[in-house]
Amino acid sequence: MHERRFNREIERLRDPDRIARLDVGRVVDLTLEGLSFAKTILEVGVGSGVFAEQFAFRGLEVTGLDVNPQMVSAAQSFVPSGDFRVGIAEKLPFDDKSFTIVFMGLLLHEVDDLMAALSEARRVATKRLVVLEWPYEDQSFGPPLGHRLSIENIEAAAKLAGFKGFQQKKLTNLVLYQFDL
Repeated sequence: MHERRFNREIERLRDPDRIARLDVGRVVDLTLEGLSFAKTILEVGVGSGVFAEQFAFRGLEVTGLDVNPQMVSAAQSFVPSGDFRVGIAEKLPFDDKSFTIVFMGLLLHEVDDLMAALSEARRVATKRLVVLEWPYEDQSFGPPLGHRLSIENIEAAAKLAGFKGFQQKKLTNLVLYQFDL
């Protein structure tokens, strides 16, 4: 259980080369596109808070969840205004419809139960789920191909979880999926 979870040092998550590869600004822009009224966001798999920082900078009330308590502490140190908690994607400790947006950055390929994670995101979101993932191809960085999810698997699981309005945007190194309610 949890054998795919990222558990390396926090500094590695904030390496400048990795940050550049993530295209954080563009990802945040695309996540918020068309939702000027968005007030709240839940980042599941918050890590050290790289995306949470940018969401907070854009004026959103940020809540983050991570399975690793060290990541939760790190995110809190980088985003003092945020609410960060230890937990798992498959059982979110929040009320129904608590957040305008749920964001999962490089997390979905690590979950133990894809359907449970997507169903929980659907339960707590009011407008949108955004998933940033590795493309289903061999790359010199990121997880091995066997840990990555195909577009077809993600789309089919999201539809079963009750999402509509699937969009996929290929970025330089990653893929951004948007599912509206």
